[in-house]
Amino acid sequence: MKRIIILVLLVALAGIAGIIARSASKGELREFASHNAADVKENIHQSYQLSPGAVVELMGLNGSVTIETSNSANAEVQIERLASSQESLDRRRINIEATASSLRIKGEKRSTGFFSRFFGSEASERVTLKLPRQISLFAKGINGTVSVGDLEGSVEMAGINGRIEVSRATGTASFKGINGNIVIALARLDQQGVSLSGINGNIDLRLPADANADLEAHGMNGRVVSDLPNVTIDKTSKHGNYTARIGNGGTAIDAKGINGNIRLSGLTESSSIGN
Repeated sequence: MKRIIILVLLVALAGIAGIIARSASKGELREFASHNAADVKENIHQSYQLSPGAVVELMGLNGSVTIETSNSANAEVQIERLASSQESLDRRRINIEATASSLRIKGEKRSTGFFSRFFGSEASERVTLKLPRQISLFAKGINGTVSVGDLEGSVEMAGINGRIEVSRATGTASFKGINGNIVIALARLDQQGVSLSGINGNIDLRLPADANADLEAHGMNGRVVSDLPNVTIDKTSKHGNYTARIGNGGTAIDAKGINGNIRLSGLTESSSIGN
């Protein structure tokens, strides 16, 4: 009886495999048969004009992002895409939408067959942007490091799988669901404050000498430390909770669910992220 059951299962599996093979496109099968083929590349280079205060959105990118900033109103987008085959490259697309007040770059998956959904590789992107300083930046769903120059605006990032570096920013700062270390220098603290939640990494928060803020940290698996002389740090009776008064107190810095340390350090004209 066991042999009969095994035989029936083998026949059924063979039938299912045949149906899947017939439903798969020739392109998919060629990809799996030629997975050792040379890499396929695509380069995207576009330019736009952005007005002061424009919003730049980056979403669903599979690779590193480097943003250089200047006083120019010109925005240059350079994206290098790399995949193991043309089929893999075509499996994802990069949509770019631009107006004077916004620039949106979004990676999206295209509909594919059975083999591609479960076994196919995906293209990766290396994104380099040259942007005006006077922008607000929003980044979500980036699978790679994010490096940003000086911004005269707010910064918001969520779902980043990599290290984040922001040379300088003003305005609201928000980081949520980050799997990597964060280094950010804030030239000025906005009234809406700083929000840090779900961070799996260390945080280096660089503040000006005259900063006045109150930090509250809950559920930390790490410590709050400071290199600033005008900071008082208290560890509450509850495990993983800290409070810190910076200067005379004021702007709220909220931290929740941090798996790492928070370091408060000074921001000077000569300081740089690499130090």
